[in-house]
Amino acid sequence: MITIKTEREIDLMREPCAIVRDTLAYVGSKIKPGVTTKELDEFAEKYIRSRGAEPSCLGYCGYPASICASVNEVVVHGIPGDRVIREGDIVSIDLCAYKNGFHGDGARTFLVGNVSEEKKKLVRVTEECFFKGIENLRAGTPLYDIGARVQRHAEENGFSVVRALVGHGIGREMHEDPSVPNFGKPGTGIRLKAGMVICIEPMINMGGYEVDFMDDGWTVKTRDRKPAAHYENTVVIREDGVEILTI
Repeated sequence: MITIKTEREIDLMREPCAIVRDTLAYVGSKIKPGVTTKELDEFAEKYIRSRGAEPSCLGYCGYPASICASVNEVVVHGIPGDRVIREGDIVSIDLCAYKNGFHGDGARTFLVGNVSEEKKKLVRVTEECFFKGIENLRAGTPLYDIGARVQRHAEENGFSVVRALVGHGIGREMHEDPSVPNFGKPGTGIRLKAGMVICIEPMINMGGYEVDFMDDGWTVKTRDRKPAAHYENTVVIREDGVEILTI
């Protein structure tokens, strides 16, 4: 069921979303060659708790960490561990924070040192895909217009859009209706309503769109093992546009 948030509820979401924004920036500042993804997770958990929030991911369906740290060919849901960050990597950090009875969610992909031009383009285009997705977005827009715009921009730049994973609604639960795909036919899907809060999160692959789900039950890798990037924000649908809560 899709829930429409009141202005009071949206105000309560601002703080966890600001914590997500700030945690992403903080963790991003710690990403450098020689750091492990586990250390990044520890930085994030400590920071989230210092702001009086809880890391939503920790314990969610048994997930063992506070962030997802996905390096190079890992699209999403990389479990932090002993993997050492190296020069030339790209690292996607996806995290959620819970405070005031609500969740906030966001993701960024960071460049580590001297990165190839192909990877730089992938990360740039993935962020651009998010902003293409929200162009002219407002109450009354068909849901799948978002994905159609994301898909068009990714494919025009020679990349592909993951089909097996999508964005989602958010609020009192970390994952709510509706599902928000990054692909689709324009003019189709439910009409968005003012007060809906959704997570728009392009997941873009350098190679093909197919992915593999690893035996740990979480990690998702590109099937061809080429790099992937991820960019996500929590977005409020308004009558005349959108409001991004995690920027």
